[in-house]
Amino acid sequence: MTAKRETELLASVPERLFIGGEWRAASGSRTLKVYDPSNRGFVKQIADASPEDGKAALDAAVEAFPSWAATSARERAEVLRRTFDLLQERKEDFALLMTIEMGKPLAEARGEVAYGGEFLRWFSEEAVRVQGRYGANPEGTGRMIVSQHPVGPCYLITPWNFPLAMATRKIAPALAAGCTVVIKPAELTPLTTLSLVELLEQAGLPAGVVNVITTSTSGKVSEPIIRDPRLRKLSFTGSTPVGQRLLEQASQGVLRTSMELGGNAPFIVFNDADLDKTVDGAMMAKFRNIGQACTAANRFIVQRSVVDEFARRVTERVRGLKLGRGTDEGVTIGPLINQDAVDKTTALVDDAVGRGASVTIGGSARGGAGTFYEPTVLTEVRPGSEILREEIFGPVLAIVPFDNEDDAVRIANDTEYGLVSYVFTESLSRGQRMIERLETGMMGLNVGVVSNAAAPFGGWKMSGLGREGGAEGIHEYLQTKYTLTPNPF
Repeated sequence: MTAKRETELLASVPERLFIGGEWRAASGSRTLKVYDPSNRGFVKQIADASPEDGKAALDAAVEAFPSWAATSARERAEVLRRTFDLLQERKEDFALLMTIEMGKPLAEARGEVAYGGEFLRWFSEEAVRVQGRYGANPEGTGRMIVSQHPVGPCYLITPWNFPLAMATRKIAPALAAGCTVVIKPAELTPLTTLSLVELLEQAGLPAGVVNVITTSTSGKVSEPIIRDPRLRKLSFTGSTPVGQRLLEQASQGVLRTSMELGGNAPFIVFNDADLDKTVDGAMMAKFRNIGQACTAANRFIVQRSVVDEFARRVTERVRGLKLGRGTDEGVTIGPLINQDAVDKTTALVDDAVGRGASVTIGGSARGGAGTFYEPTVLTEVRPGSEILREEIFGPVLAIVPFDNEDDAVRIANDTEYGLVSYVFTESLSRGQRMIERLETGMMGLNVGVVSNAAAPFGGWKMSGLGREGGAEGIHEYLQTKYTLTPNPF
């Protein structure tokens, strides 16, 4: 990977806000800086939106809504499909851009381009499948028509850990349903979203249908948008505490909301599991995206009779991971997003070790310019350890032993979160029982990755509201109307 290519790519990324079909500077010409977490080096300076810019973006979305809602489903689908095709043509650029601004290894960034692109393709196909129903009422005195309509202008807030996929997972169903949007990417990784919106523009999206604002003052910019009575939908991916605050704001306007919040995923290993497959699944569930995923396995709950062998095997696999900048040859673990993430991971590991856990490999931050933390395995993590309660968001695999099935279920469900769980067992009946007993919105049975554009992504309990992806995803942007007509006979 050449420095020249990176420089040329970064120069091509838009650096302004996109409002009403125009790339414009932020009011007062305010700017913010983007940094590379692998070396904390300056990457690019872009527009820093103010609340006034946020209002202008919502104005544009409101103005564009009637005509976009009236656009045929086929035409909306074609815009999404053209954007998908353009993304495939530029997939290497997008992969490199995500590696630069977020830090993930280039191979994983390519995987995100494929995954993120699927939301564009999937919802281009779902756009033409929105259906209602028609039929006689039970009394036979009239006919009932049930129809679906776009909910209206939407505000989409995306996180830093999957800059492309989280944007396409929200934009695509909104556009397919006939909604217009204002999207605000995370301050730490805004460049991918700016480039994606440029593709939508090239694909022929009408002015004002998608507007993007980048800002260093998210709360100040977001609150007036959320409280504006013209906004009808809020979609947020991020931490549960922030989601709770946004829900309070959204309650004033009784907004439709989608909240994809925190997780504390259990990874349960029974003594009849195929350990080769289990360790493969564990490595994907834990170390994908440097552990910085809401679906990352947080607690490895392993039956006591196989816990030592499981720990030995994963330690050996972790020993083969290579830490470094995501563009370097053979790197499998990149930097954490910033120093705060390093400090949090360090504190969680130190707390666990202080309570009696053992470190089999890793266990500390790496010095130097970048924000790196060594891939780590902890065994005999004790009850009460903070690492069992908090979402780690780092490359730390924490192992807790259990004795029987009831014990495993109790430990797994002992959390306020309920996003995803993983179970490894060769018993069909036990797998079916786990589907019934585990309190999560998603489950991987003998697999370490569950995300798919065709599947309804979302959690139970404090992990959120609503679903993204699947046939369910487009309905988050639709509202139902019932009409009664007289009996025609």
